[in-house]
Amino acid sequence: MQETVLVTGGSGFIGTWVLRELIDQGKRVVALDVRPATERWSRVLGAGAKHVVFSDVPLIDRDGLLALMKQHGVSHVIHLAALLTPDCQQDPFRGCQVNVLGSTAVFDAARLAGSVEAIAFASSYAVYGSASATTPQPPMFYGAFKQAVDLIAEQYWSHFGLRSLAIRPHVVYGPEREIGLTAGPSLACRAAVRNDSYQIGYTGAAGYDYVEDVARAFVRGAFECPAGATVADLPSEPATTHEIVHHIERCLPAATGRITVFGPAIPANVPSAFSDIRRVLPGWEPTSLASGIAQTIAYYQRVESNA
Repeated sequence: MQETVLVTGGSGFIGTWVLRELIDQGKRVVALDVRPATERWSRVLGAGAKHVVFSDVPLIDRDGLLALMKQHGVSHVIHLAALLTPDCQQDPFRGCQVNVLGSTAVFDAARLAGSVEAIAFASSYAVYGSASATTPQPPMFYGAFKQAVDLIAEQYWSHFGLRSLAIRPHVVYGPEREIGLTAGPSLACRAAVRNDSYQIGYTGAAGYDYVEDVARAFVRGAFECPAGATVADLPSEPATTHEIVHHIERCLPAATGRITVFGPAIPANVPSAFSDIRRVLPGWEPTSLASGIAQTIAYYQRVESNA
């Protein structure tokens, strides 16, 4: 019997690459989002886009999610849907509705469906604070909401035996990243290919995770999820935004001087106790930042040549 995976946030940046990974593996996919990402799916999924079943059931509609899971015999869930940091800071109440209540609706529908074997879901380095913190101290609402969902997942394991894997990336970059402050490196790659000027709107150091690695982690996490409510950190190669620019210029020397950096320093999010995902998913290895930037540039070169 073909396994069916529900991907919440399936029209998003990471969600689209997760869909591609699943389709490449021959899985049936149901993408849940506000609207289908027709153009992005066409670029990333190609002919595979026709295999995506789309649903716009509201994330906070537990009964609608349950009906959807039963209708399609969902066996695994990859939960990515969430409002990002700026939206959560601007409207914490709405952020809590989507990120916390919506996640609880996903877990509860999975519990009631009876067919769901495991959930892989997006946590974040945003749950961590400064390097001096001995326990996670999220500096913003987004991180607090992510931490709340991590705790909720523990309850669903403790009381209902629902297995889950919380995967914590830092800054996810790569082809098709367009939204959020930290989309800057990805948009800079596209601008460099187009011979445009671009300014990355933040400074400082962060850890970077290439999107195809992240997608593979979520897919493997859903199907190889161990018993319990497990939390796993991605390695997240550290770099400054100026180092990002250096990698872009090495790939495209003609872009030298056209990609600049200006803005506030990105908050430092340092794990109080690093839980390496490779302990959960043996053999999973990250792409180096230099290679990930090169692959992002190559992707946009292909897109531009086909435009």
